[in-house]
Parts: sequence; structure tokens; C-alpha cells
Amino acid sequence: MSSKNTILNNIKKANLIQTPVPSNQIIHITYSDKNKQYAEALKSVGGMASWLRTSETIEDFIQTNYENPGLISTNLKLDINHITSNDIDDPHALKDVDLAIIKGEFAIAENGAVWVKEEDNLNRAIYFIAKRLLIVVEKDSIVDSMHEAYKKSILKKVVSELS
Repeated sequence: MSSKNTILNNIKKANLIQTPVPSNQIIHITYSDKNKQYAEALKSVGGMASWLRTSETIEDFIQTNYENPGLISTNLKLDINHITSNDIDDPHALKDVDLAIIKGEFAIAENGAVWVKEEDNLNRAIYFIAKRLLIVVEKDSIVDSMHEAYKKSILKKVVSELS
């Protein structure tokens, strides 16, 4: 008998104790004020959260908060002078971008992360190569935890595939 068969036979003869499958119903953290928690988490890693005032546009925000924004790259439809990073084939051509403005799907209050879709930002180098990064997320798209974000991303993917 080969050593492989000996091992397999010994496993079959062993009295293994059956253990129940653990529950995947994990209670995740929730926050009474997701916006405040998100801002604190983002600040703890060197970022800054800001919210637009009722009638303020992204263009107004940039004009108010960036005295000299320099070369702007965005894939959003904005009424400002900019380049569109998705139209650029060579990521090295983005090396002079001062401010990148990208769309985030949702933000995570637990850790200050933002979920972005690759389809919206084909040149992922823009996240790292730009001097400043402005990620735009709808205020009501802040979720409590990464688990909630993952569920939300899967749901959006299924809905878009069904459409």
C-alpha cells in the first residue's frame, strides 16, 4: 500500500468530532452619526471631510478651497478647465496633475475609506500621482462598516447586470 493510501485510510478510521458550521451573522458596528464618524476616521489618516452647502456646487467648492488648483484632472462633468484622465492612454502623462477629482461610490464611517469603481477611473495611477485628491461622495452614501460597503457593492453590481 502506498503512503498516500495509508494516510487516507488512517483519516477514514479516525474518530473525528463533528463541529457545527459557525454563523455568518456577525453583528457589525453602527454609528449614530455616520458623517461625524467618517470625518473623524478620515482625519485620523490625514484626510479631511467637507460637505457642500445646500446651493454650493463642486466648482464653487474648488474655487473657495483651492486658491490655485493648477492642473485639474477629473472624469466628472464639471464646468472647470480640466483634463479627463480616462482619455489618457499613458499614466505617465498624468505626472503634472495638481488636483484629481474622482467619484466615490460610497464612504465607510468605520475607517474613512472610499469605495471607487475602476470603470469610472481607468487610470488608477491618478489616485497616487496627483498632488491632491478630491473624492466626491454623496452624503447619503456613507455606510457604517466595510461589511455593509461590500454588500452594497455586490447589490449594485447585480442590479447593473440585470439592467
